[in-house]
Amino acid sequence: MAEERAFAVVTCTAPVNIAVIKYWGKRDDDLILPINSSLSVTLHQDQLKTTTTAAASRDFVEDRLWLNGKEADVGHPRLQACLREVRRLARKRRGGSAEDAAPLNLSYKIHIATENNFPTAAGLASSAAGYACLVSALARLYGVEGELSEVARRGSGSACRSMLGGFVQWQRGERPDGRDSLAHQVAPETHWPELRVLILVVSGEKKQVASTAGMQTSVDTSPLLKHRAEVVVPERLALMMQHIRERDFEGFGQLTMKDSNQFHATCLDTFPPIFYLNDISRHIISLAHRFNAHHGRTKVAYTFDAGPNAVIFTLADTVAEFVEVVRRSFPPATNGDQFVRGLPVGSASLPEELLTAVVMEPVPGAIQYILHTKPGPGPQPVDDASQHLLGADGLPRCRS
Repeated sequence: MAEERAFAVVTCTAPVNIAVIKYWGKRDDDLILPINSSLSVTLHQDQLKTTTTAAASRDFVEDRLWLNGKEADVGHPRLQACLREVRRLARKRRGGSAEDAAPLNLSYKIHIATENNFPTAAGLASSAAGYACLVSALARLYGVEGELSEVARRGSGSACRSMLGGFVQWQRGERPDGRDSLAHQVAPETHWPELRVLILVVSGEKKQVASTAGMQTSVDTSPLLKHRAEVVVPERLALMMQHIRERDFEGFGQLTMKDSNQFHATCLDTFPPIFYLNDISRHIISLAHRFNAHHGRTKVAYTFDAGPNAVIFTLADTVAEFVEVVRRSFPPATNGDQFVRGLPVGSASLPEELLTAVVMEPVPGAIQYILHTKPGPGPQPVDDASQHLLGADGLPRCRS
């Protein structure tokens, strides 16, 4: 039998996803089983991604974790659940085959380093990208293949959707063990080439009510949430998949906004109420409706997760005009040249009647920046060793 490897290291990247039919509420906290199915768009990793390096060595004396350069608690129950599950799958695979000439000893301690290129815990789905990346890296480290969305779900519910690219449905499932609560791709990222996403970053600060706590209170106290899960969402899911298949932006956009509004209505229906939107969020909602009314059709659609940042869906031919409307409505404080990031945005001159109808009293500095992106693929392996976040000693590399 081949000798076991003494040291192994892998790196993966994983994407953020934005739900257009929202997930809010669990029926099982430990397994992270949702009370309703959901549907999301995976965003491109050129603009938003988590990078994770996982290393295992017979020389490591304990499991360790670094998040954005700082050491963090490796004993977090959800992280441990993912680690246990990947190791279980690795053991199962080895029981049935001896094809791996030099398997990694499953008792070796593990070091994990992970970095986001966007604000953590600010309502930009950092945990979804984080756990999808963790599971992808661990699976690659231990040689595990196949269905991994169920493992990622054990870390963060929405992480199962970040295991796939394009348009993704997370099926609620019926089984109490959660084996059928999985993510499935509805359409690949290439399906709707004109679709664009603008993230309006209102605040990069940590939110006041964490999603996990907020969800539980909603499940316990909101009659609207129960009605939404049982009656509204099943109808909306079927409709949303149809809009996506047909690339019908009018239908897709309207339903996206309605579902976002209803999600935040359930937060308001929670007792005590939860407020993830702030005044600037509400300004953006009004602005989008004025913009659409002026054009006589749905040209932009907003959605908000558990935070104040707006995610705007639009088509490529509308980006420049809407970005200019946002710039006029929320003039950048000091970072004029850094205000728009990500994919390039052309310039647009706004007709006087649009300015009069859409741009109200400007609120300077209210939006920190706009990130322009599009749908993208699921987790990707990084084969360039220079991109590992951990060095040969298993410790974080100094990143300049």
